[in-house]
Amino acid sequence: MDDDFFSSRPEDPLVQLGRQDLDPLSHHELDERIAALEAEIARVRAHQEAASKHRSAADALFKR
Repeated sequence: MDDDFFSSRPEDPLVQLGRQDLDPLSHHELDERIAALEAEIARVRAHQEAASKHRSAADALFKR
């Protein structure tokens, strides 16, 4: 995975996440990790949707 895909900052959490070794994790731990990542994806999508609605409301207000 290209580190610059997510961020040019090496300390970026997404870059660190992509570098983590998954070999030591058990099947159960991998399931928990997947659930946590799916929850984060849902949170980001909800924020994206709210931002889009906010932008649409502002555009309508200013008749863009």
